[in-house]
Amino acid sequence: MANPTIAIVGRPNVGKSTLFNRIAGERISIVEDTPGVTRDRIYAVGEWLGREFSVIDTGGIEMSHEPFMAQIKYQAEIAIDEADVIILVVSGREGITDADETVARMLYKSNKPVLLAVNKVDNPEMRNDIFEFFSLGLGEPYPVSGSHGIGLGDLLDAAVKFFSVEQEEEEDGIIKFSLIGRPNVGKSSLINALLGEERVIVSSIAGTTRDAIDTSFISESGQAFTMIDTAGMRKKGKVYESTEKYSVMRAMRAIDRSDVVLMVLNAEEGIREYDKRIAGFAHEAGKGIVILVNKWDTLEKDTNTMRDFEKDIREQFRYLDYAPIHFVSAKTKQRLNKLPEIIETVSMNQNLRIPSSLLNDVIMDAVAINPTPTDKGRRLKIFYCTQVAVKPPAFVVFVNDEELMHFSYERFLENQIRKAFTFEGTPIRVIPRKRK
Repeated sequence: MANPTIAIVGRPNVGKSTLFNRIAGERISIVEDTPGVTRDRIYAVGEWLGREFSVIDTGGIEMSHEPFMAQIKYQAEIAIDEADVIILVVSGREGITDADETVARMLYKSNKPVLLAVNKVDNPEMRNDIFEFFSLGLGEPYPVSGSHGIGLGDLLDAAVKFFSVEQEEEEDGIIKFSLIGRPNVGKSSLINALLGEERVIVSSIAGTTRDAIDTSFISESGQAFTMIDTAGMRKKGKVYESTEKYSVMRAMRAIDRSDVVLMVLNAEEGIREYDKRIAGFAHEAGKGIVILVNKWDTLEKDTNTMRDFEKDIREQFRYLDYAPIHFVSAKTKQRLNKLPEIIETVSMNQNLRIPSSLLNDVIMDAVAINPTPTDKGRRLKIFYCTQVAVKPPAFVVFVNDEELMHFSYERFLENQIRKAFTFEGTPIRVIPRKRK
């Protein structure tokens, strides 16, 4: 299920980004400040009162060629479209401005929950000056200080009350997967080829797909799938249209809802630096991953072409050494018939549980092969290991001191677990924890 989304809107210089950073920067608690997406400082995932949520800062939109008021109104429109709860930020020092009233009118008509945050209220005396903001018609204003964290708890308490208590029904046996990648790598064409019909608009113009689109189908083996198409992701510096920045956020929400993610590469263009960053989103989210090389039919090949391309992928995507690589063509449907089976296998591995007895046999054998490291005369001792989660599989290793578990040894244990059990296509987590 995709997290509820809070959007922070308002005119420039009212402290939107400061408020965003206060939510994202402290343990309020931040779950994941997503690498790459926050290059524009617009997206983070946080938690409050046990509820996870996405938070977006519309201050990340840059439209220098448009009029001042048009920028503010456009930010509000995006927030209305994307958010479950909207926080309108105004300045307690400057009072109400025409821009504040314009955005307030738009939000009032949106039928979305709107909270009014009066920022820069840095001392108790200033609280007496916030009552004028009742005139905006958005209910009780919340005095806050983004720079000091004052009042933030009350604001978030109010926000989470609007989150739906209903959870998306988990449909037994249905595997959800999404396709991610840079614009114009052929994601929509792959969807059409898999479905055998033109269900999604296909265009040679990068960025045609704006929204995530769910499509359900059943494979020949009888497995039910839900496929989520995502908007193309574009590198910073080439984002001239502001909605492209929000297509990244929509893609992140699609990843959140997926069991398995297909990382689509363009065989004609090869691997770009940003491809690695895009794949990192899914890896950090703990999703099952398949690397899909599309447009394979367009290359002139010899006996070593596929091997060399795969070698290049492994070198460029070292952190995805567990992900299977599949070469396909949406145009000719080459090797697409095997894709549902690959996705199903990865999903099974995401949900695989290992009995503790077998797991500890593997860990003890690993220690015998490669003794635990020492630091300043102290040796790491491993007492016990148990699996604590799936999607992705996570293993807690109880030790005498977590500080003695060096990253390289943690990676060694992960490799030994992978060697003993089938975890192709899924990241796994090894978590050292001090035995109490």
